[in-house]
Amino acid sequence: MLEARGLFVELGQREVLRGVSASLAPGWTAIVGPNGAGKSTLLRALAGLVVPSRGEVRLEGRPLADWPRRVRAQRLAWLAQSGPASGELTARETVALGRLPHQGLLGESTPADEAAVEAAMHATGCTAWAARRLQALSGGERQRVLLARALATGAPVLLLDEPTAHLDPPHQVALVRLLRRLASTHTVVTVLHELTLALRADHLLVLREGVVQAEGAPAEPALRAALQATFDHAIHIDERGGHPVALPCLED
Repeated sequence: MLEARGLFVELGQREVLRGVSASLAPGWTAIVGPNGAGKSTLLRALAGLVVPSRGEVRLEGRPLADWPRRVRAQRLAWLAQSGPASGELTARETVALGRLPHQGLLGESTPADEAAVEAAMHATGCTAWAARRLQALSGGERQRVLLARALATGAPVLLLDEPTAHLDPPHQVALVRLLRRLASTHTVVTVLHELTLALRADHLLVLREGVVQAEGAPAEPALRAALQATFDHAIHIDERGGHPVALPCLED
């Protein structure tokens, strides 16, 4: 569905990604790694928001740069790490912006558009404050509205940078359950710092200093060993209730 081929990305004088290749199939892939590993840069490159100095991104077998922008926006939905915190739009109006790739700037909302907005708000649990302005929402409420905007596009590929930011534990759990459901019909790619949440994904891509250290299913022993090594053995992967969890190693 989405593929990175030998991506090199430079930001300023620093080479942030160094030869990253990955095939992102339908299901949920979590990109993890230490701070400064290049996770968000990789996601932005996959979304076409950063132009690689070498390598390319392909969507459905076609170079991403060859897709018309409006068509690309119908196929790829993007959630930034830090969304807008101000503005006069209501929550519902913000979510409705996700339908612009289908309507165009001057297009009128159709029943299909309205249904997509309602479904996205219901899925993210933000229907109750549909009429409130974005600037009046808490960080967690605003994050759920922005996630709903991404879902409202109806795009088969979702690129979500830190979608759990500002969410309390119950809503983090609800989001993981939503991602698990979406993974059956979408290609979902997330950047996550919460490793225990990331370990619920179908596939992990482990980055360090712009280089892929490992990739595979969370259950694979080699993947777990590489993940622990990537974090300098400050974490340990254990099993709790039949699921892997990342525990801090606090001993000296």
